[in-house]
Amino acid sequence: MKYYDRKQELAVLQNIQKKSFDEFSKMTVMKGRRRIGKTTLGVLSMEGTDFVYLFVSRKAEAELCLEYSDVIRQSLDEFVPQGIVHFRDIFALLLNIGKHRAFNLFIDEFQEFLYVSPSIYADIQNIWDRERRRSKVNLVVSGSVYSMMEKIFRDEKQPLYGRADLTLTLEPFRTDVLKEIMADYKKDYSNDDLLALYCFTGGVPKYVELMMDNGCTNMEAMVDYMTGPDSPFFDEGRNMLIQEFGKQYATYFSILGAVASGDVTLPQIEALLGEKSLGGQMRILEEEYSLIRKKRPLRAKDNSKSVRYEINDIFLRFWFRYFYKYRSWIEIKNYSALADLIKREYPAYSGRILERWFRQRMVESQKYVEIGGWWHKKKGAADDSSENEIDIVSVTPAGQVHAFEVKRNRKKYSEELLKSKAMEMSRQAFGGADVICSGLSLEDM
Repeated sequence: MKYYDRKQELAVLQNIQKKSFDEFSKMTVMKGRRRIGKTTLGVLSMEGTDFVYLFVSRKAEAELCLEYSDVIRQSLDEFVPQGIVHFRDIFALLLNIGKHRAFNLFIDEFQEFLYVSPSIYADIQNIWDRERRRSKVNLVVSGSVYSMMEKIFRDEKQPLYGRADLTLTLEPFRTDVLKEIMADYKKDYSNDDLLALYCFTGGVPKYVELMMDNGCTNMEAMVDYMTGPDSPFFDEGRNMLIQEFGKQYATYFSILGAVASGDVTLPQIEALLGEKSLGGQMRILEEEYSLIRKKRPLRAKDNSKSVRYEINDIFLRFWFRYFYKYRSWIEIKNYSALADLIKREYPAYSGRILERWFRQRMVESQKYVEIGGWWHKKKGAADDSSENEIDIVSVTPAGQVHAFEVKRNRKKYSEELLKSKAMEMSRQAFGGADVICSGLSLEDM
C-alpha cells in the first residue's frame, strides 16, 4: 500500500530535524499505539540524510551494544571501538560524532530500555544535558506502550522529564483519508464498505494496509479474512495491551470486555464482574492508559452521576466484543461460527460505530466548539433506560445548537420524534434555545 496522509506530522519532524542540524541537538518523542505507523513516519522523515536506526529489544545490554556498534559502523562509516557493553558509551559516542557531522538518530521502542537496564534513562539524561549543545544530532525516540512513555517523559521524578523539545502523538487515519484509500482500491465502493473498514480497523494504518493488500474491500471479505485460520487479528488486542497492564491484565481485560458490549455504567460493570468497587481501575484505564472515556450528557455538570463509558480505540472495541469474548471458539478453531456471528450482528454493531464516524467527521471539520450526546432517565427509573436520548449534539462558535439522530437506514429517522427530544433537551440544558434537528445515515458518509 502506498504511503497516505501524515503530511503535517512529516513537516513537523523535518522542521525540527533542520533545527537540530543548523543549531544543536534536539529530542523528539513520538508516541502512538502499535501499528499506527511511527517507525514508517520516522524513517520517511529521515530519507536522504545520514541516520542511525536502533531498535530496542529485551536483550542483555552487552548484546544490544554489539548490535548497535555494527549498525553505527554501517550507517555512518565511523570508527566504533570493540567491546562496548554499556549503552551510555554508545550514546556518548553518537553525541561525540555529532560534534563534527549532523545526523539523525532514531531509537525505536524506547520504553524497552526499562527491561534492559533502568539506569539507561539516567545515563541518557546525563550525557544529553552535557553534550547536546555541542553536537548536531536529531534524536527521535519512539514508543508504543502509552503508560510507560508517559511515565518516562512526563513524570517529574524521572530523569528524562522535561527533556523533549517536541512530543508528537500519532492518531489513526482521518475519515477523508479512509475515503481516499477506499477509492484507490475500489472505485465503486459503497458507504457500507467504507463503514466496515472503519468498524474493523478504526483507521489504524497497519490494519487498513492488511485489508487492502488482501483484497478485502467489503464487509464479508473483511470478516472472512479476520476470522481465517491464519488471522493476524486474533491476538492483536492481547499483544497490544499485555505489556501495558502487566500482572493486572485479567481484571482490565474483563472491564474492557464489559465496556465493549456497549455504553455501560460503573454499577453495571461491577455487577457483571462480581466486584464491589472498580472505580480505581476505571480511573487508571481512563487517565493512565487513555483506553476508555467517560460520556456525560452535553452540558451536564462534572459531578453528574449520569455517566457512561466507551472504549476510545475503535479496533479494540471490536476486538474485545468478538475476539476476546468468543476466545473459546477461536481455541477450538470454530472460525466459521465466529464469522457468521459477526456478519449477523454487523448491522446493529455498525450502526453504533456509524455514530462515532459522524462525531469524528464533526471534530475534523472544526466547525463546532462542543460535540457530545444527551440523555436523561425516565421518572422513577432505577437504571439508565432513557426516555429521551439524542445521538449527537453539537454547538457552533455562534452558539447554534444542532441535534442529530444517526440511523443506518434513513427511513428509520423520525424528525418529529427528534424534535420532541430536542425540545426537552433545550429546556434542561440550553435555556430553551432553538435547536436545528437533522438525521444522519449511511447516505451522508
